[in-house]
Amino acid sequence: MLKPLGDRVVIKVKEAEEKTASGLVLTSASKEKSQTGEVVAVGDGRTLENGTKLSVSVSVGQTVLFEKYAGQEVTDSGEDYLVLHDKDIIAIVE
Repeated sequence: MLKPLGDRVVIKVKEAEEKTASGLVLTSASKEKSQTGEVVAVGDGRTLENGTKLSVSVSVGQTVLFEKYAGQEVTDSGEDYLVLHDKDIIAIVE
């Protein structure tokens, strides 16, 4: 399993919808990359200039919405993940 450093977060990206709201089936070429996923690991936070530690704002198990072109795609043990900075997370999906 990946252990992110600093303020980085590891996300398992959810599969994009294959149908539109009106029921049209999308081909794989027309599907956009999903911007939501489940947090599977978080770093221990960022150290500020004054030495205090700023913890990551999300926790493992939460579903989040993130910036469209953020992060680095990685594969670990046959699974695809996205590693990104805490600041690239837009919202927690409840």
